Amino acid sequence: MSFNRREFFKLLAAGAGATVMPGVSLAAGKGDSSVLYANVVPEPAGWVAGLNISNPAVIVSANLFDGLITFDNDYKPVPQLASSWEESADHKTITFHLRDGVTWHDGKPFTSADVAYSLLEVTKKLHPRGNATFGSLDAVLTPDAHTAVLKFSQPAPAVWAALGGFETQILPKHIYQGSAPLTHPINSRPVGNGPFIFKEWVRGSHVTLERNPNYWDKNNQPHLQTIIFRIIPDAGARLAALESGELLYAPTDAVPLPDLVRLRKDPRFVVTSQPYAGLAPIGFFDFNLRRKTFQDVRVRRAFAHAINRDLLVKTVWYGLAKAATGPIASHQKQFYTPNTPQYEYNPAKAEQLLDAAGYKRGADGVRLRINNLPLPFGNQYVLTAEFIRAQLKRIGVELTLIPNDLPTYNRRAYLDYDFDTTTSWYSAFSDPQLGVIRRYWTEAIKPGTVSSNSTGYSTPEMDNVIKGIRFEADAAKRKTFIEQLQVIAQRDVPSVNLLEIQLYSIYSSRLAGVSKSPFGAYDSLAGVTIKS
Repeated sequence: MSFNRREFFKLLAAGAGATVMPGVSLAAGKGDSSVLYANVVPEPAGWVAGLNISNPAVIVSANLFDGLITFDNDYKPVPQLASSWEESADHKTITFHLRDGVTWHDGKPFTSADVAYSLLEVTKKLHPRGNATFGSLDAVLTPDAHTAVLKFSQPAPAVWAALGGFETQILPKHIYQGSAPLTHPINSRPVGNGPFIFKEWVRGSHVTLERNPNYWDKNNQPHLQTIIFRIIPDAGARLAALESGELLYAPTDAVPLPDLVRLRKDPRFVVTSQPYAGLAPIGFFDFNLRRKTFQDVRVRRAFAHAINRDLLVKTVWYGLAKAATGPIASHQKQFYTPNTPQYEYNPAKAEQLLDAAGYKRGADGVRLRINNLPLPFGNQYVLTAEFIRAQLKRIGVELTLIPNDLPTYNRRAYLDYDFDTTTSWYSAFSDPQLGVIRRYWTEAIKPGTVSSNSTGYSTPEMDNVIKGIRFEADAAKRKTFIEQLQVIAQRDVPSVNLLEIQLYSIYSSRLAGVSKSPFGAYDSLAGVTIKS
């Protein structure tokens, strides 16, 4: 790649000429220590993380809803809505004792009926990762208002990694019952039970949350009176707002990476990837296997050989990522294996594979013309797709990028399957059952469910391995299945695993009390204060 093209990427990433979107005020509220101005991008279709698992929805929703449990810095469960629990010796029964005195934001009591409804009717059926975790959950018994007994037909070893509120959200049964939860109007104005209450959503501008005066946790009352999450699509405007002090908290995808590198050295800011350590994000390039072209594994392997992942890390990600060797990040040592098929950068081999598959260069030098949907989370995935387009052109493949807003992307990628390829990322989470198997499992092909198996990849071999991951209670045997998943995923290449991504939060050094847990950006901001 030439110097000029590298500079081209830098100019694109810098967001020169940025303007502020109408309706976004960057002057109001500066200096008010009771109001936190934050940013989320892009704007999702709703704010209930139990139904919409996009990063912005989870970040906002974490302030509105508590989970049955939360986690300490060692990923161990800590009581939240459940004050205590017991698990049976066969790992098929978990009894949760719920806190008394917790109310929903509309004043209705939180009870075990909410837990039963949410797990069985929402998480298990509608959440992109829910069936993988709770597929063997047969019943939730509610002997009284403050006891919920989960009954599994088989052990569910990953369930403890999934019970945090950012992943398994408890919703108010009295509002959702009898409705279609995914399309319920309440999703745009959620009723939760957490430290902040949803006040308003001005589309294209901001979301406002207010302090919950009746929050159940008397030892951890929210300090802030108001949180305003501004929706600022333009990277240049976000950067200007951060540097002027108008924005104090930007939990994800806030600025282009060249500016991120610079802000890391600025004492006015804290720049950290720590709040995402528990998410273990993997960036990838997906194929739509419903297309005849991509049903030939030689074509998919050719694409894998055509992409120089090390150069991608250096030029597009500024060294703030690592070339992936599979669908599980290397820092997850309890699950990761390096012993998988690898695809070294080798354009000549890629061309040989395409020739063998019958896709020879035409008179114009082109073998294939296909499209790509880059994930609209900041500009970084567009830049990644631009890089891949340049790489594929060398082997005779024309890649046309189709940018979309997030709702359109989700519809095309996960409902209509109207794409050839996508450039995206998923979190693997602290257990691969939560975030990895959804990319390869037949039962995760769920039209309309975002961040699921959009490629359409489905094989009995992989499904059998996933069954072992889901139900094997012996840790050593389960790890063997997890290693097999990585080998098969790399061998069959329904998706090219590109990067181990480091997501970053940026916040003002004036903030104190920002969560430092492995899921910090997915924790509430109840403990945050603003120094004058």
